[in-house]
Amino acid sequence: MVTEMTKYNFILMSGDAEEFLKKLQEVGVVDITRSVKPVDDKSEDMWSRAGVYRKALSLLKDVTPAEFADKTYGDLADSVVETVNEKDTMEAQLSQLHKEMEERLPWGKFEVENFKKLEEHGLKLHFYKAKTSAMDPAWKENYALSEISSDGSSTYFVVVSDDENYDFPLKEMPAPDCDCLDIEKKINDLQYEIEKKYRHLSELKCHESDIQKELDKTLSKLDLHLAHVSGTKAAADYITVFEGFAPADKEAEVKEMLDREGVLYLVDKAKVDDNPPIKLKNNKFVSMFELLTDMYGRPKYNEFDPTVFISIFFMLFFAFCMGDAGYGLVLIGASLLLKKMMPDIAKLGVVLGIATTVIGLLFHTFFSTDMLTWSIIPEAVKKCMVPTEIAGFDGTMVLAIIVGIVHICLAMVVKTYQSTKVNGFLNSLGTWGWTLLIVGGVIVGGLALIGVIDSVVTKWIIIVIGILSALGIFFLNDLHRNPLANFGSGLWETYNTATGLLGDVLSYLRLYALGLAGAKLGEAFNAIGLQALGDGGAGWIAFIVIVVIGHTLNVAMCVLGAFVHPLRLNFLEFFKNSGYEGTGRKYNPLKE
Repeated sequence: MVTEMTKYNFILMSGDAEEFLKKLQEVGVVDITRSVKPVDDKSEDMWSRAGVYRKALSLLKDVTPAEFADKTYGDLADSVVETVNEKDTMEAQLSQLHKEMEERLPWGKFEVENFKKLEEHGLKLHFYKAKTSAMDPAWKENYALSEISSDGSSTYFVVVSDDENYDFPLKEMPAPDCDCLDIEKKINDLQYEIEKKYRHLSELKCHESDIQKELDKTLSKLDLHLAHVSGTKAAADYITVFEGFAPADKEAEVKEMLDREGVLYLVDKAKVDDNPPIKLKNNKFVSMFELLTDMYGRPKYNEFDPTVFISIFFMLFFAFCMGDAGYGLVLIGASLLLKKMMPDIAKLGVVLGIATTVIGLLFHTFFSTDMLTWSIIPEAVKKCMVPTEIAGFDGTMVLAIIVGIVHICLAMVVKTYQSTKVNGFLNSLGTWGWTLLIVGGVIVGGLALIGVIDSVVTKWIIIVIGILSALGIFFLNDLHRNPLANFGSGLWETYNTATGLLGDVLSYLRLYALGLAGAKLGEAFNAIGLQALGDGGAGWIAFIVIVVIGHTLNVAMCVLGAFVHPLRLNFLEFFKNSGYEGTGRKYNPLKE
């Protein structure tokens, strides 16, 4: 539900503006209309500084804190970033040294100075690497060749020559500039320096809370500055006017502070044209899904809050796509393990896991095995599960289509209600016509299929619905427009609706398809595990490994699909048919 807002206009002497905004920060409920991005050099500097603090906190996330950290540092965030950059540079150098070590190792220990002494006597060393199988015995007879090492597949050797016209049938390698012991010493020295950087980071980890405080302080100052520069100047800059919004239920609290400070202000009920910020007010269950609403966009001030619909249908669609009671239990367990790290996500995961378990039981699937074949389940319980076939089609496929039709019909009802609320009944007759035709037709058709009404009554109801709908769609869709224009508009809308609705309904088949794909992949892992099991014995180990790893991978893939596709069905199919725009701005009160 969208919280009702009160609009305020604060009129202040320009010199008192900053102190007044600090008072508003202390109250923490007034959203001053302001930019969310830097607007000048000062805000740019604060924004950049906040970025450094965020980066430092991110870099320290996986660092183990030291037992003692008595040392004092300059700027903590800069020290973190600088230390990590130096560590990364050293680790890159270390990787390069290890490669050089691999190249030098076959040549063993030697003195580079000896190469120069040989060259002074007119002798030059030539370095080669060749496949052991390609080594020609004649080379030793024709050249002063000495094998240095061999790893079985390759042989490293040196040829000494004083001939200016020297030639050898292999491509010569560059001479090593140092031996493996020199490289090893460099590696050890660099590893020691890297360990020092890690110890430094461990000490800085103990100051993580201080960095967080600096980040909060910087963001608070940035918020205050952006609010300050958002004021409108008047009377040769002597007066500054601020516009702000606060929840209507906080009006008494805000007025008390304003009257206490002696501030001149105007107060009025917020209107749609004021573009007030949007604060959502939902119960604990629905509020868990607000993060999904924010992924698309918050409603406008006169729009409905879609979170309540998302909470029900996203949960249902997620469970459909998973479709396995065993996977639901795994999801609950995994969410409980993440409770301390990500409490909000963990709560949502538990709810989705419970829904998956319930739907999985209805679909009689447990770790890709059919529960209808289990003899331990009473027949009375099996009758409560979704039948394998409905009217000759797969039961879960039929159910997915039915849920999709209900979802779209609900969206059209919401659109009609919203249009009537905003535009009035007479200006929403076209919307009423489509809702009556489609939703009414679905209800009447459903009642006729289950035998509640007979064919004669059904026919007359359909005729009446068709006539009333046609009037709204073709002739009364805009009372202020020419009837011929209305008729042409109705034809065009009929074409779009007829083609669009079919595609929208078929989109819900993805719920069935994703569940089926996950079930079949799980069955494949079960079958492979049973083949490895054989007559038992040592096969049990292979069976457990295959089944555990297989189902773990399957759960991961199913969770990904079960998140993306239900989100799509809500964001596209439901929002399109309900007319939801989601262009509202989030409520962001000025607070410390």
